[in-house]
Amino acid sequence: MDVQVVDYRAPDAPRRFVASLRATGFGVLTHHPIQQELVERIYREWLEFFQSEHKHAYAKQGGSQDGYFSMSVSEIAKGGKRRDLKEFFHIYPWGKYPAEVSPAARQYHARAGALAAELLGWIEEHSPDDVRAGFAMPLPQMIVDSPTTLLRVLHYPPLRGDEAPGALRAAAHEDINLLTLLPAASEPGLQVRDSGDRWHDVPCDFGNLVVNIGDMLQEASGGYYPSTSHRVQNPAGAARAQPRLSLPFFFQPRNEVRLSPRYLAGQYLQERLRELGLHK
Repeated sequence: MDVQVVDYRAPDAPRRFVASLRATGFGVLTHHPIQQELVERIYREWLEFFQSEHKHAYAKQGGSQDGYFSMSVSEIAKGGKRRDLKEFFHIYPWGKYPAEVSPAARQYHARAGALAAELLGWIEEHSPDDVRAGFAMPLPQMIVDSPTTLLRVLHYPPLRGDEAPGALRAAAHEDINLLTLLPAASEPGLQVRDSGDRWHDVPCDFGNLVVNIGDMLQEASGGYYPSTSHRVQNPAGAARAQPRLSLPFFFQPRNEVRLSPRYLAGQYLQERLRELGLHK
């Protein structure tokens, strides 16, 4: 599976990047505007936060989707049977934010948001006329001031050997949203599935930015852009004792944006959250 690694600065970067998204649902950018130093700082601070008891003061409440989610309430992938081996914190501009960490994650939020809008512009510019005509509005406008766009700080604890049989750090799934931005994680493990049901490692050199299509863009494009299954495999050997930090940024359209004749974005989101067990 040929996920393209594209230099963001190259004159033909938009065309090559969009071609990779079209072919595989994934693209990888190098030399992008997100500073590696900022991502490293976030990983250091949030690892310490997840290893502390402070996290419990920010636990998700009721039907809200912001704050801390423990491993006991972690996701079950659509069609899966086991909870993923992870804990995470959901950051929204309007939601909880831990006093125990610096504003670095909020700084990342702003910078990544600007880049996501640019990449959505690339996608629209390099889409066929009939696909572009099906978008209810320009793709970058769909995410402007969206209250559901979500930055998730993920912690995969070291494996202890008592995990449930078949449980993975993240079971095979597709993302719900329009577009996901993912700086390379602190440890490898991300894999993508091809049409022949074979798994392939996604290039994960630190400093890379992984970008993938979500179900909402697949819906909005009439299937032209594929939302591809991916997972985080459990490590083997000495790597089992290492934690893994990851920082996916899920860009969602505003709830009232029409994705297709079948769905508004808000309807689609609520349906999928129920499937994941994150909303009743």
